[in-house]
Amino acid sequence: MMKRMIIAMSLCAVMLLTGCSSVPENTVNSIEDLKGKNIGVQLKTTADIYSSDIENATVQRFNKSRDAVEALREGVIDAVMLDDAPANVFVEEFGDIRILEEPYAEEEYGIAVNKNNKELLDKINAALATLKSDGTIEQIESAWLKNGETVSAYEGQNKDSYANGNLIMVTNAEFPPYESKMEDGEIVGIDIDIMKAVCDVLDMKLQVEHTAFDALISSVERETADVAVAAMTITGERLEQVDFSDTYMKAKQVIIVRKDK
Repeated sequence: MMKRMIIAMSLCAVMLLTGCSSVPENTVNSIEDLKGKNIGVQLKTTADIYSSDIENATVQRFNKSRDAVEALREGVIDAVMLDDAPANVFVEEFGDIRILEEPYAEEEYGIAVNKNNKELLDKINAALATLKSDGTIEQIESAWLKNGETVSAYEGQNKDSYANGNLIMVTNAEFPPYESKMEDGEIVGIDIDIMKAVCDVLDMKLQVEHTAFDALISSVERETADVAVAAMTITGERLEQVDFSDTYMKAKQVIIVRKDK
């Protein structure tokens, strides 16, 4: 028994001295290399849909994109498919991962609204048109994605009362910089700033609630929320359940892999 312990300790010492690691070498250097690999995604996201179509790939689903990235860093999976903005956040945070130069797909984000509430959908589309033409959405996007904003890029929603009541928005606050939760529990991000601006145009008070990503669409369907906004790509499958506003942002699906040793 003692001999085994000494051998084990010796092996550990050798690994520390030589820099050896149990994390395997990266084998994904292109989109083509994803075939047959173990790919991590956040449950029910567009990445979940795309990766399921990759030949012989095994898709491992996580409740949080951060958990998928951690699994990649630990060598549990071979790659992570994710939207480009949060992918950039994780790459900046961790020095041992990188993004493949070639994007997997391009996509458009929309605001999900119940199919029976066309009046609200029309009002949101009109508000988005106003905010695009006056540069508000571009300013919010630039502040978060280019200038490193981490709290808020929009001053508004500061009235004592609103003529048209509250707008309940559900989101999944696990997707920085689009939405994340601060230490005090406040939910911040690009989507929150854009919806604050939309609500100011509509003279409504924004109320933001956090829920699981795979519960967002059903919350709008059941009318427990007015809208779902969570960097959500407009897809044919989702359009069968809810309506979407006009596109308010465009993004890319990218692949995160471990850096070569």
